Amino acid sequence: MKNKVLYTLLAIVVIFGLTSCNNSKKDYSDMSDEEKLEIINIRLKKDPKDAELLYDRASVYVNLERYNDAIIDLNKAIEIKPEKKEYHALLGDTYFRLGDMEHSYKAFESVITLDPNDKEGYLKLGEIAFYSKDYDRAMDHLSKVTADDPNNQNALFMKGFIYKETEDTANAAFYFRKVIDLYPEYEPAYEELGFMYANHGSDLAIEYLTTAIKLEPNNTQAMYGLAMYLQGKQRIDEAEELYSRITEINPVHKDAWHNLGYIECFHYGDFDKAIEYFNRAIECDTTFVEALVNRGWTYALKGDKANARINYQSALGIDPNYKPAIDGLAEVR
Repeated sequence: MKNKVLYTLLAIVVIFGLTSCNNSKKDYSDMSDEEKLEIINIRLKKDPKDAELLYDRASVYVNLERYNDAIIDLNKAIEIKPEKKEYHALLGDTYFRLGDMEHSYKAFESVITLDPNDKEGYLKLGEIAFYSKDYDRAMDHLSKVTADDPNNQNALFMKGFIYKETEDTANAAFYFRKVIDLYPEYEPAYEELGFMYANHGSDLAIEYLTTAIKLEPNNTQAMYGLAMYLQGKQRIDEAEELYSRITEINPVHKDAWHNLGYIECFHYGDFDKAIEYFNRAIECDTTFVEALVNRGWTYALKGDKANARINYQSALGIDPNYKPAIDGLAEVR
């Protein structure tokens, strides 16, 4: 019994020893978030108005996705030390994670007020304005960044995105290419250029999307865009290979399964294999009307009108006005 009490006392000494030595984050930098939280809570009981501890606990709350708790602590910390721009920045990031763009924007405005030269603050203001579709204001903030740092990767890329959203493809391409020239390993710029050229039917899409995939081998979005472009150009074998790679990386990628089924049915005439792929697509999304209709067409081509009807009726149960399902059902009555 004495030993048990002794061990307990030693544990308490260790814990409180940590709190008394130093209030810096270094004491718990190698701990798990839960362990950090425990130590910080002990320290805050001793000094509930320690702004730095409140900020540290808010950082842990953000890691744990306890965003509302983080906001409470950050507002307390800011009330105690309103001059600390990092408190406002974390508050802005936390509101951003919650999708509260208005409060996020206000928090980053405070960052800029405290430090008019804070590039990250202007970048975040530009990003928030972009997501709020306030493109003029977004461009103003980003231009403040590039005026001081003309080669800022994030600002240049975001400018390209704004031009893309406003359908100014020439300027969008200019900025994406500029990013690539300056940062040849930056995969998102290749991806965006690839999608842009695919939309215009240019084979440059193949070059840019292939490069994006080389830089990020698990980028199923770039793979899917490239596969769709190749399929549209009747390069079916290459498209099929890409769709198969996508399903290996992401087994619930419904569109890749669906397109594999489409290829097997309408290009190769392997109806059984097509049905297998359509089954996989519908398992991923039971409301996938295109897959239901194409599975219905496949059954119809096999001469199985009963199963074709079932699929068309299922599609119409989801979307009563879906014309391909209406037309298909009329064919097998």
